[in-house]
Amino acid sequence: MTAIELPELRRTAFRLVLAQLLLTAVLALACLALWNRNAGLSAALGGSIGAAANLVLALVVFRRGRRALADIVSAFFVGEAAKIGVTIVLFVVVLATLKKSLVPGALFGAFVATFLVHWLVLPRAMRRLDGGQAG
Repeated sequence: MTAIELPELRRTAFRLVLAQLLLTAVLALACLALWNRNAGLSAALGGSIGAAANLVLALVVFRRGRRALADIVSAFFVGEAAKIGVTIVLFVVVLATLKKSLVPGALFGAFVATFLVHWLVLPRAMRRLDGGQAG
């Protein structure tokens, strides 16, 4: 079995998390400016949950360098499971500890917005990766 390494895909995964964190900061500041401190905090927490879950996925999948393709595929399955677990645990913790001060629309809106980053960042990154391999 041939071992492969995916350095560009690794960089893309971590850039995605960075983009999610930047969007979270913008949303949190907008909620703070437009509404109040609780809305800003809720948006910051919601977006951070989405970014943290994707960071866990990236760390699980790309923690080692060269591996067989089957190992990389298995790592994606484990990473997705870890991502779902982290998302659930973080939401439970946030909802249990801050339930009186949370603004649900800001919390869940920012969480969902972190997934929009996938649709904006990944297609462009995949085209660039495909172009680099074809050329």
